Amino acid sequence: MKTTENIIPFLTTHPGEVLLDEIEANNISQSDFAKKIGLNKSQLNEIIKGKRNINAELAILLEKALKIDAEYWLEVQKNHDLDKARINTKNQERLEAIEQWNFIESKIAVSFLKKEKIISGDPIEDLITIKKVYNVQNFEELAKINAEPTYARFRKSTKLKVNPINIIGWVKLLQFNANQIYVAKFDYDKKDELIGKLKQVLSTNNNTLTTAKQILTDYGIKLIFQRKGNKTPVDGVSFWSNGSPSIGMSLRHSRLDNFAFTLFHELGHVYEHLINNNKAEFVDLIPNEEQKEYKNLTEEKEANSFAQNNLIDPNNWEAFFLNRRFDDGSIIKFAEENKIHPCIVRGRVCYDLDSYKGKTSIDYSIH
Repeated sequence: MKTTENIIPFLTTHPGEVLLDEIEANNISQSDFAKKIGLNKSQLNEIIKGKRNINAELAILLEKALKIDAEYWLEVQKNHDLDKARINTKNQERLEAIEQWNFIESKIAVSFLKKEKIISGDPIEDLITIKKVYNVQNFEELAKINAEPTYARFRKSTKLKVNPINIIGWVKLLQFNANQIYVAKFDYDKKDELIGKLKQVLSTNNNTLTTAKQILTDYGIKLIFQRKGNKTPVDGVSFWSNGSPSIGMSLRHSRLDNFAFTLFHELGHVYEHLINNNKAEFVDLIPNEEQKEYKNLTEEKEANSFAQNNLIDPNNWEAFFLNRRFDDGSIIKFAEENKIHPCIVRGRVCYDLDSYKGKTSIDYSIH
């Protein structure tokens, strides 16, 4: 709760303004009033214009001349002086904040954070917010974040659609939001149980996002959805948050097959990699924006295999794929037999054939 002392006015009221009102209210000229209290007109004019202050001696004279207590005039002068000092202090604070903002502006995802209503445009408020979102004590640490191996690879990209600063901002906002979430204790041994429940949700495709998030919460994994910013071609990210594995997703396409594969890919990182390294962090771009060097990393190949093999039984898939019948009817039949949504099967067919042009009546929407 703000107190009167905390409220800083935009302008201050000098007692000279009050004095002018009283002189005019008494229907007396400034020249006559100046003579009455023993000042020349120029001295009175300086007081009225705020160029000269009212001291105790003058306050007593005003008390006699206007029948207004001397204490009142001294109180108005004191309030003016305090307000002026507060304004000067606030202005200095703002000047310093603007200078700091100019220093960090090129290092943070300004447009993205504004669009998400995380920052307001007021540097005094926003500097505090940036420290929280980026989890830094001072702004020199921002340069260190940009140089971290996890993010340094984005600077090497020659693709015009990749903005490293925006990618980092997206990840940091996800991590900040993850810190506000509490989930059950994570138990690695319940992996198969968790995957079975997720596959059932994907198969029925009803209230999918909310239900999947709740299941992961119950099994100790945080799931956060965050729309991406400009030039931020991200699919997902996985990391630790306050002792819990966490997954962030952009949901760049409202397609069930994309959601399923990205979710299981990040789960692959959780169960194959994060479990052994609570400092690790994996940021996955959309496939056609990712560098070949990163795609070929062992961790990425393992996460892909985890997703493919846990979404569709590898032995059943091999037999189906070798049959080379990929019409909608064959896909739907195979999906029903394996209790998985047909769009996930068709997505896998397109991926393995490296062809996405065929027509289909299969619904890809997330419900």
